[in-house]
Order: sequence, then structure tokens, then C-alpha cells
Amino acid sequence: MAETKQARPVWSRSDKAGLRFRAAVDADMPFLSRLYASTRMDELAVTAWSDAQKAEFLSMQFQAQHAHYQKHYPEADWLVVERAGKDIGRLYIERWPSQHRIIDIAFLPEHRHKGYGTALLRDLIDQAWLAGKSVSIHVEKHNPARWLYVRLGFAVVEDKGVYDLMACAAPSGGAG
Repeated sequence: MAETKQARPVWSRSDKAGLRFRAAVDADMPFLSRLYASTRMDELAVTAWSDAQKAEFLSMQFQAQHAHYQKHYPEADWLVVERAGKDIGRLYIERWPSQHRIIDIAFLPEHRHKGYGTALLRDLIDQAWLAGKSVSIHVEKHNPARWLYVRLGFAVVEDKGVYDLMACAAPSGGAG
């Protein structure tokens, strides 16, 4: 894994939710691979593949995604999200002059629907808006979390086929 910058300070909502962040290191790769696999389980449930075939496919897909992210987002923060001393998710984000791009945000299944994503996303929006920037993310058209992005003010700004580029624009007139 490439060198990463230090994790950003804890934000207020994330702090209240008990979330902590640390830079991902090579030793986190098995966790990150397992986390990635957890985001694809529903999709693979309809296949006739054996568990071994699914595991091999998911491993290859994780490696390809990881390589793609490292290549196309060289200045990103690669963060592991922790709660109560346990790794529960990941946040990959790159801050550009015009916007903050959320590359990926994911939580293990047992940590979804508990408000952690909402807290983290609201903090990320606040951080970007204070800098006068928008926040953007690519979201699969059938991603169940899509409703959350819409509820938080994200709107589709570009159709990318399987994905939509969604953005939450900073309010006009400055920070929000």
C-alpha cells in the first residue's frame, strides 16, 4: 500500500458516534478485502458459484479495485474506520482544489444502518463546505445507500453508465 497521510482530525458527529480513523497500512489488506467482499455478497448470492469461486472472484476484484484507486487517486487519504477498538469500515477520500471526492466509504454489515455513515458523511460535507468546496462520489445506480446520499443533499451531476457521479454542492455565499 502506498504511503498515506496522517488521518484527519475526528469530526464532531463522527466523534459522538464513537468513530476513529487511522491510516491504512499493508497489514490492513485482509480486513479491507473482507470488507470489500461484504459489499458484494447480495450481488453474488444469485450466482451458482461455489464459495471457493466467489472467494476467488472477490479477491481478484478487490485487488483490481485497490490498484485502480491507488493509480487514479495518488493523493488520497486511505483510512480505516474504527469503533470501540475494532475495525468496522473504510473511508477513502481525495481533496482536490475544487471538491472533495469520496472514493469509497463502506462499513461491515453489522455496522450498517446505525447512523455511522450519516455522521461521517455530514462531517465530510461540513469540512468541504467550510473550504467552499463540494463533495462528490460515484454511486452505483442500484446501491441501497443511494437514498442516504439523496437525503443528505447529493444530486446526480453525471450519468457514468453503471454509476452516477453525485455531488453535494456548497451553499452559495460560502461555508454552510
